[in-house]
Amino acid sequence: MTRYFPPEWYRQSCVQITWPHKDTDWGDYLDEAEKCFLNIANEVTKREKLIIVGHDIDRIKKLTFDLPSDKVIYFDAINNDTWARDHGGITVFENRMPKILNYRFNGWGQKFPSNYDNQITRLMYEKGIFADLVKIEHHHDLVLEGGSIETDGEGSLLTTTRCLLSLNRNEHLSQKEIEQRLKRDLGIDVVHWLTHGFLEGDDTDSHIDTLARFCNGNTICYVKCYSHDDIHYEELTKMEDELKSIRRPNGGEYNLVPIPLPDPIYYNGERLPATYANFLIINDAVLVPIYGCQQDGEAIDILKSVFTDREIVPVDCSVLIRQHGSLHCVTMQYPVGVIDE
Repeated sequence: MTRYFPPEWYRQSCVQITWPHKDTDWGDYLDEAEKCFLNIANEVTKREKLIIVGHDIDRIKKLTFDLPSDKVIYFDAINNDTWARDHGGITVFENRMPKILNYRFNGWGQKFPSNYDNQITRLMYEKGIFADLVKIEHHHDLVLEGGSIETDGEGSLLTTTRCLLSLNRNEHLSQKEIEQRLKRDLGIDVVHWLTHGFLEGDDTDSHIDTLARFCNGNTICYVKCYSHDDIHYEELTKMEDELKSIRRPNGGEYNLVPIPLPDPIYYNGERLPATYANFLIINDAVLVPIYGCQQDGEAIDILKSVFTDREIVPVDCSVLIRQHGSLHCVTMQYPVGVIDE
């Protein structure tokens, strides 16, 4: 049995989003949040199919009536919140056939309710959302969120100790045991652990998708803080040093591309974890979160220089960051073969 964990730029069949409703944390500004989700949906359906999971699908259909009907799959399910990256299924290929790995989601270490979100992937499978040949593998004994892992598609995984070794996730397992599990489940050869790097206001305990991202087999974009007076400067500088020390499977260095940390953004007196690293790679495009900061244009230009074969599409995610997440956090991509084309 061989397993392969495809990188995000692997050709995709669809993207999943989980729609907000009045009883989620978005309730106070639901209209703004839904406009952002609709913007993401519009961009995805220009290029591939979209699964919209949510409570009260009839209402969601009215809001999304302009989306191409042949590109949208609706799935009615009660949801606690909207972070599909972390409650969505993680796809591997086993002997070239896609398989959904359904890990336990517990609200980032029991910080928030997750009883409904934790059931969504199982329900999607049972109701036939995925293609008939797709199998599911349940891993209820391991808490693992999609935002906590990144792969280069060549056997290397990038993650953080702050997240995977945090309390109320997998404290019954040692770092070595977690690493062995990741290698076995995902078909990974090497796990690179970052011990430094954080964003103030981040509820995920330093998800890697807020800090450093594989862009292709030899390139990593990462968040860099240029202000010595910023609270993040020391930690992000140490993270940069760690990234410089890791090696590709062939022994070569990764091409490291810094992306600036946005100027501080506050909401209700709290600094928010805004980051341009939370982009989403889809077929033929990269959706990039922007926040109305002076660094928006610079981040877009940097990503254009990295993803030369894809359209760079900025999406205003100012409202998403109020709930301490961004564009990548509210989406989960599924590679080709996961749903019927």
